[in-house]
Amino acid sequence: MLRIGVISDTHGLLRPQIEQRLAGVAHIVHAGDIGRSDVIAGLRRIAPVTAIRGNVDTGPWAKHYADTQTVRLGGHSIYVLHDIHELQFDPMLCGIDVVISGHSHRPRIETVGGVLYLNPGSAGPRRFNLPVTLATLDLTASGPGPLIHDIVGAS
Repeated sequence: MLRIGVISDTHGLLRPQIEQRLAGVAHIVHAGDIGRSDVIAGLRRIAPVTAIRGNVDTGPWAKHYADTQTVRLGGHSIYVLHDIHELQFDPMLCGIDVVISGHSHRPRIETVGGVLYLNPGSAGPRRFNLPVTLATLDLTASGPGPLIHDIVGAS
């Protein structure tokens, strides 16, 4: 089993609770709206990071990040993009096992056609009445096992 952390929409805020929740993961995926480069530096203290650019990532530092990325972890093919509405292909036909997105700030776990769609929600400043969340994803031979985690004490 390989456990990865999945985070999105930090908007420049890396809460101490995030480091606690992601302790021990083998890899972290950030699905955009990073906000500041030091967020990724902080996550890299925990584990290697795959990150993509979101719509708020416009500074010179953000040019180092692609809009989408495909990564293979734990024998699974994972496609990462910020806004799920910009997905322009059928992941199942392309051999993708997991699609990770952010943008909506709404946590989502859904399997469609054998493909897991995972949105960890927003780990940044609280917006509206939405929870502050991130996800972990256990990658096993029997398939991916996602779990959404509320960030306790987040405001």
